[in-house]
Amino acid sequence: MTSLKVISLVAAAAVTLTTFSMSSTAADRVYKLKMAETWTTNFPIFGDAPRNMARIANEMSNGRLKITIDSANKHKAPFGIFDMVRSGQYDIGHSASYYWKGKVANTLYFTTMPFGMTAPEQYGWFYEGDGMKLMEKVYKPFGLLSFPGGNTGMQMGGWFKKEINTVDDLKGLKMRIPGFAGEVLAKLGGKPTNIPPGELYTALERNTIDALEWVGPSLDLRMGFHKIAPFYYTGWHEPGTELQYLVNERTWKRLPADLREILRVSMKLSAYDMYIQSYHESGVNWATMKADFPNIQVKTFPKPVLQAMQKANDELLAAAAAKDPLTKEILDSQKAYMKTARVWTNISDRAYLESLDNLSE
Repeated sequence: MTSLKVISLVAAAAVTLTTFSMSSTAADRVYKLKMAETWTTNFPIFGDAPRNMARIANEMSNGRLKITIDSANKHKAPFGIFDMVRSGQYDIGHSASYYWKGKVANTLYFTTMPFGMTAPEQYGWFYEGDGMKLMEKVYKPFGLLSFPGGNTGMQMGGWFKKEINTVDDLKGLKMRIPGFAGEVLAKLGGKPTNIPPGELYTALERNTIDALEWVGPSLDLRMGFHKIAPFYYTGWHEPGTELQYLVNERTWKRLPADLREILRVSMKLSAYDMYIQSYHESGVNWATMKADFPNIQVKTFPKPVLQAMQKANDELLAAAAAKDPLTKEILDSQKAYMKTARVWTNISDRAYLESLDNLSE
C-alpha cells in the first residue's frame, strides 16, 4: 500500500471518529433551564404543576433536560414573570396569562372568561380549535411562547364579609379579583385589585379588601379565609381557569428538536395532571368543609345580580372587540367554539346530572 493511500485512510478514519465524537457529544449534552413561578415555595397544586413538568422532562430526556425552579419568595417578583422570561433572566415561567393585561391587553383572554367555557370546553378550544394559534399571535411579538399550564376547573365566586343581596351591595366593594371579572366588578361600581397569593389572608384580615376570590375548596380552606369572611359564593367569573407556561423563544429555538418535543409534552401532561389534582382536592375538601366548618354559608348570587354582571360583561366585551381586530378575532373564536361545544356539554354532562336529580325526587 502506498504512503498516499495510508495517509488517505488515516484521514478518513479521523474524520469518521471526529464526526462520531461530535454526534455523541451533541446527543449527550445537558441543557439546564431556569424557571420562575408566581407561587411561593411548596405552594400546593399550583406549585406542583411546574415541579411535575420538570421531573417528567428530566426523566423523558434521560437527564439531558434539567429545569430548576425559583419561587416568588426567592425572585421577589410574583407578577414579574412576563418580563423576566422575556428578558432571558429565566427560560420558563409558570403563572397566569390574565396577570399581564396591563402590559398586553389581549393576554387576559387565555386564562378564563366570565360566563365562558368550562375546562373541557376550553381545552378543546386550545388544542382542537384556534386557541393555540391565537395565543401565539399575541405572545410572539414579545419573543415568548405560551402553553396551557394547568386548570383549576370551576372556581368559586369568592369569600365575602357581608352578604350580597343586590347590585348596590357591590358598589364600593374592595375585592381581590383579577382578569376580566375585575373589569366587570368595576363597571358595577366595585373596586377590584390584584394581590399576590401570599398576601391575601393579611389583606382580608386588615380590611385592605372586603372580599376576595382565590380558587375553590381545593386551595381556599387551607388559606383560612373562612375565619374572616363567612359567606362563600358559587362561581360565575372563572369557569375554567388555565394557568400558563411562558417560554423564552430564544431558549426554545436553541433546544434540539427532540428536547423541544419532550418539553412540550411535559408541559401538556403536567397541566392535565394539575386539573385532575385540583378536581380531586376540591371534592375531598368540600366534604371536609361541610363537616368541619358548618358556619360557612354557601351562597349563590341572586339572579338580578348575575344578570347585571352578565350585561356588564357583554358590554365590556363588545367595547374591547370594537377597539382591536385581534381582540375581536379571539373573542369571536371563543364564542363560536363555546356555542358548538356547549350543545354537547348540555346533552351529556348536564342531561346526565339532571336525570340523576329527577331519580331522587
